[in-house]
Amino acid sequence: MTMSFRARVPGRTRLRLATLIAAITALLATSLFVTAEQASAAVLSQGRPTLASSVENGGTPAGAAVDGNPGTRWSSTFSVPQWIRVDLGSAQAVNQIVLNWEAAYATAFTIQTSPDGNTWTTIHTVTNGTGGNQTYNVNGNGRYVRLHATAKATPYGVSLWEFQVNGPGGGGGGGPIVRVAEFLADCPFSHRLPDDPIVFPNLPGGSHMHSFFGSTVTNAFTTLTDLQNAPSNCNPSIDLSSYWVPTLYVNDVPVEPTGTTFYYLGEGVRDDVIARTQPIPLGLRIVAGNAKATAPDASSTARWSCLHAGQVPPSKDFVTCPAGTMLESYLDFPQCWNGTALDSPDHKSHMAYPVNGDCPATHPVPVPKLRQVLRYPVNGNPAGFRLSSGPGYTMHGDFFNAWPVAEMERRVRDCIRPIIKCGANGTP
Repeated sequence: MTMSFRARVPGRTRLRLATLIAAITALLATSLFVTAEQASAAVLSQGRPTLASSVENGGTPAGAAVDGNPGTRWSSTFSVPQWIRVDLGSAQAVNQIVLNWEAAYATAFTIQTSPDGNTWTTIHTVTNGTGGNQTYNVNGNGRYVRLHATAKATPYGVSLWEFQVNGPGGGGGGGPIVRVAEFLADCPFSHRLPDDPIVFPNLPGGSHMHSFFGSTVTNAFTTLTDLQNAPSNCNPSIDLSSYWVPTLYVNDVPVEPTGTTFYYLGEGVRDDVIARTQPIPLGLRIVAGNAKATAPDASSTARWSCLHAGQVPPSKDFVTCPAGTMLESYLDFPQCWNGTALDSPDHKSHMAYPVNGDCPATHPVPVPKLRQVLRYPVNGNPAGFRLSSGPGYTMHGDFFNAWPVAEMERRVRDCIRPIIKCGANGTP
């Protein structure tokens, strides 16, 4: 496993423990305050997809700031400006922001909203932040809410136990039902290994370098039983699956994504096909994309784009992203299963893509489409970019399904078939 962690600093561990105790106490107090003073409020942010300008390491992902757990946190690298953004799923009225800072807090920051993730409106400005627990009553509206920090209190970066966005009561914290067949999992980077338990099982070092997400134990020997009995860094943690991609290198230095969302969708087929979608079978293994592609042709299905730079056309190869933006990778997995095999010799033939809005007769079982969205904190000229598998058009993804059967069935029943947009918790 290759991970980079900051060396322990005397006193900082004690400070974090004290801050954690204070944060838990403050969170309980804040919860009581919100209950008494704003009984109709709904938490809009919990379990929603997040993105950050950077992360300190794999143990402090952006999603940890919206998981409702005051013992997990997001932390940035040691500079400013930094930001963290939450996607509420649809335009929502926002009337309160609750922040629970770790010891590394921001002293100056703004709270912003946006309808599209590109154009931002500042709804609150802080110039003398004191850390700890902070609650701000605001008045805004947008699908995206961002905290943008410009000054910090310590030599470290900025770090939040919780970034909570509240709005008027809407039942369940999700606002109105959005008619999109979707549920999701945010699974940050876990580790790197030159292993691939699908393509090169039991052959450690037999593959190019891969970046793994979700299950924290995946290696060349991994089986379904291993995944079912190991921890996952996903939000929700009930997703024990493993996801992996070729590692991105910039000037021969590995760079990991700071935004890692895996969407399960009902799109690409007719509504009547969505209505008969079946749960992804336990143990299903799929490889999407072509690691051996020799050109950005039909064999390469991944696409690259730029976050916050829609003027840059997407491409099957790396693109030049303007300063201040991020490089994005999108990859859709096939969603039609042959109904019998959990894998195939080429790791693809047991699955197929839809044709004219329906699954072909050879692969008659529709399952949710897995969409892999990765956002890398790099931009500029891509001349120094490469994947461990080769050029940008060799981007591919591997998926080893270990969702508990009952949970996968529930999400297909409650989110996919009725065409309802659900968050990481599997509810609207």
